[in-house]
Amino acid sequence: MKKRMKSFMALGLSVCMCLSMAGCGGSGESASGSAPADTGAEADGGSAAQATDSSADSGDKVITFWNVGTEGADKETYEMAIRQFEEKSQSGYTIENIPTQNDKYKEKLVIAMSSGECPDMYTTWSGGPMNEYIDSGYAQPLDDLYEKYGLKDRFMEGAIEQASYNGKIYAIPVKNISIAGIYYNKDLFAKCGVSVPTTVSELEAACDTFLANGIIPFTLANGPKWTGSMYFQCLAARKGGLEPFQKASAGDGTFEDECFVYAGEKIQEWVNKGYFPEGFNSMSEDDGQAKSFFYTEEAAMYLTGSWNTAAFKTDSEDAGSDFYSKVDWFSFPAVDGSSADASILCGTMGDQFVSFNCTGDKLEAAFEFATCLSSDETIEYMVGASLIPPVKGVDELITDPVSKSIIDAANKASAVQLWYDQYLNPTVANAHLDGNQEVFGLTMTPQDANQKMQQAQTEYLSGK
Repeated sequence: MKKRMKSFMALGLSVCMCLSMAGCGGSGESASGSAPADTGAEADGGSAAQATDSSADSGDKVITFWNVGTEGADKETYEMAIRQFEEKSQSGYTIENIPTQNDKYKEKLVIAMSSGECPDMYTTWSGGPMNEYIDSGYAQPLDDLYEKYGLKDRFMEGAIEQASYNGKIYAIPVKNISIAGIYYNKDLFAKCGVSVPTTVSELEAACDTFLANGIIPFTLANGPKWTGSMYFQCLAARKGGLEPFQKASAGDGTFEDECFVYAGEKIQEWVNKGYFPEGFNSMSEDDGQAKSFFYTEEAAMYLTGSWNTAAFKTDSEDAGSDFYSKVDWFSFPAVDGSSADASILCGTMGDQFVSFNCTGDKLEAAFEFATCLSSDETIEYMVGASLIPPVKGVDELITDPVSKSIIDAANKASAVQLWYDQYLNPTVANAHLDGNQEVFGLTMTPQDANQKMQQAQTEYLSGK
């Protein structure tokens, strides 16, 4: 535990330094006034000690909730759930909703955890970072509350699995089945005589055709790095399946496996061919720079998470445009000659996972609020906004053709590989993201990038 905490604190320090120490101060108290627990969550599955319940001492009846719901359907989903909770709850608690833009939120959360200022409720993306927060005492086991409120029967099994750690449930999956796939402009495909590709060679032929017609094959804003990671993950999974990654992350294999080399080499081949917009490696995803190429029909395809279905639909409606009617989706194509299962997807069975840094009455009230995120009313709204909540039977509610393609792929998938930057220890994830961005920038070879990632993994495993 102490070694994991040391790694976690080092990560927070590095983020603070990158932000010129902005926000690194702290009194050691949480955002709601409670100090972090002295956790006993060890690798052997011991449960975390309870966080301090500030409400018992101070009479505080406000639940502080951090999330990334800054706009569109995400914002409305959280606000709808807050209205439902405050109308029906007898707890006397209210919700202080504090949304922050995606990439700034990630930095903010790490800094807060590192300086002991964790809010009462917060969203994460599951995987390694969530596990670090649990080990550091910033999340509570929720199995009893899941049973009390019947949530085990509400959510898909895969979603609950990704919300669990060491045999206990520590989070509630919310909002959306989020998987990587390729959105495409049907009109541009028809104009250029391109069919939906089923193999990488067919995809490359399509890209070459688009270039010949003055169209950018893929839009991409790789400033935040995780956007480019989707290409690496999809290519690696299609080349070698999930086993190489699983073995490497467990210490039984290596991130220098041939499937990872293939992914990096293919990325650089595509960069050299001009498959991406000029300057893509410094563009901002949060600022909509990737979307702009797609919306103006300068780019034919967009490899991104399925949460963007709602954004495309909402933005199209707000602009009074028929653009959304031109959009469709397909799963990343198979690698020619590979025996890897092409039904495998990369992503999460829940776009966000809510964890709780409070106990007692406040924890139950916070959990009660979180159940409103999967109420019938909220689910109906999300489906109407082209989100795919990770609840059982959601496919029966979906009529949107793009969402139908996505849920069909999710239902057929033999497995869903969690995003690398969520699954891996943060230090290893950062080594991957940094190296992969340099691969995209042609400033590092795939072999060198993979070697650095493996070195970070070796150092992490040796310090556990």
